[in-house]
Amino acid sequence: MKCINRLKAIGSICVLLITMLTGCGKEEAVISNAYDVYHNTHITSVTAESTTVITPTFFSEGLCVGGTKNHGTESVDSAVAGAAGVFNLDTCEIPYSQNIYDTMYPASTTKILTAYIAIKYGNLDDTVTISENAVTVTSDSSVCNLKAGDRMTLRDLVYGLILRSGNDAAVSIAEHMSGSIEEFAKLMNTEAAAIGATGSHFVNPNGLPDENHYTTVYDMYLIFQHALSDETFYQIISTTNYTTHYTSADGSAASMEWSTTNQYLVDKQTPPEGFTVIGGKTGTTGEAGYCLVLLSSNAEGEEIISIVFKADCRSNLYLLMNEILEGFGG
Repeated sequence: MKCINRLKAIGSICVLLITMLTGCGKEEAVISNAYDVYHNTHITSVTAESTTVITPTFFSEGLCVGGTKNHGTESVDSAVAGAAGVFNLDTCEIPYSQNIYDTMYPASTTKILTAYIAIKYGNLDDTVTISENAVTVTSDSSVCNLKAGDRMTLRDLVYGLILRSGNDAAVSIAEHMSGSIEEFAKLMNTEAAAIGATGSHFVNPNGLPDENHYTTVYDMYLIFQHALSDETFYQIISTTNYTTHYTSADGSAASMEWSTTNQYLVDKQTPPEGFTVIGGKTGTTGEAGYCLVLLSSNAEGEEIISIVFKADCRSNLYLLMNEILEGFGG
């Protein structure tokens, strides 16, 4: 499926531009090949003094845009997961699609958006004091082992968020950025909508289960691709190990080392031949199943985002991820 400009979007933009250009009766707009929705990108404004060529920018420019039908599912073990997709960032194609617009629970892949917001709007050198609320988590929760009263930089918390998938780090970031989880969730939803992820809704920064916390494979592709444009985010999601030096609650110097949960980066899983895994984010809950958002490059040097949501076990998560990369990522 090619990355194309949609008919309705182009039609609306062209009508708007024509109205703006001709509304005062002083200008006349001339559109070359007006019905060529695939190649018409130039609108000419003609005045008595000059002729100006305007090249409109469409929201879908540079994005992979596909149809609603599944593609490629019959040639892989697609039944082991609820949804999946392959997105070629260089060709703007979606060679593999499996329920990419269906509502899914994102689990800790939510932290992609949390990290991006922290990097975009926060000062990574700020010192954050960990609250009692941030460390009040369930016994089976994924954490960075923070303690109330610990003080570390926002940068360290983002590394702990992505590598260790710390729910305590997620809450600490939300409280520092917005004062509360609820206010931070509003920022998440505003940012997601601006990116175009209109099939998503977030209520927390960590992805813990909630019926009002959901996304789609396609929305997560939009969010992840947008975040990758930030060099700091790109660096963090591709990091394997990170050591934080911080001040513990009793005032003494302390340190911790975190390793990524991405099994490709720690050589517990091997990608298909010709693929190099750059980074990504895992996520697991009982409701969401096993999830993975991945960035890799193929043998041609093209960057590929591949996503699997709701795999029935960890081994099948990586099985399907390898199958869709090998079959459709080249």
